[in-house]
Amino acid sequence: MTGVENRIALVTGAGRGIGRETAKLLAERGARVMGVARSEQELATLGLDYLVADLSTEEGCVKAVTETEQRLGPIAIFVCNHGLGSAHERVIWEQDIATWEETMRINLDGPFYLSRLIVRSMVGNGYGRCVYVSSTAGDVAEHAGSAYNCSKAGLIGLARSVARDGGAHGITSNAVLPGWVHTEMANRSARAEADARGITPEQVWEERAALYEAGRVATPREVAETIAFLVSEEASGVSGQSVKVSMGGVS
Repeated sequence: MTGVENRIALVTGAGRGIGRETAKLLAERGARVMGVARSEQELATLGLDYLVADLSTEEGCVKAVTETEQRLGPIAIFVCNHGLGSAHERVIWEQDIATWEETMRINLDGPFYLSRLIVRSMVGNGYGRCVYVSSTAGDVAEHAGSAYNCSKAGLIGLARSVARDGGAHGITSNAVLPGWVHTEMANRSARAEADARGITPEQVWEERAALYEAGRVATPREVAETIAFLVSEEASGVSGQSVKVSMGGVS
């Protein structure tokens, strides 16, 4: 794949999981990557340029974009991967308002703040590649996850909005919808579900794997490879799309 060499890539949620794999993969293919997350301990082992920022606030998003531009240059590739999971959520009638508000700040407000800043610069440069890591839950809602479901559906809408607004300026924008993937976030939800049902996390993962014809869940690397394709020149004709990475399953 071509088109990422020497381009500046901002990858959020780069400390672990899908974000970490994506940051490393883009760097392997020649991009100059800035990894952003809240945990310096995780970022310090990334082996790439990084900065610590709270992307649930406008100030944190401004910091992430400004420092990336100052240290590396104009952002040409934006991978919006950070997010809060649903392990702590409840059914809608028991959902805590604070949980809803926190999820929206992290999963949707932050991506909007970042997009507003980054896409403006991309328009000026006549080029940009944006990928938003949503979830199959943004398409098929999961049980007891109203905040997560709605935020991930909103992220798909944001990706499509960027595609429409930026299309005339050489910008593509897509959403990637992973199903179950072995990440720390997913492990937390597995432990929470196991505790609630009186089973083991391993049994939860077995049930998740059984949802897919392949009999397994996707890996972070498989999702990262999809993201890397969407920011490449080979995918220049793909924009405004939602691409599932879920082994052929719907969730």
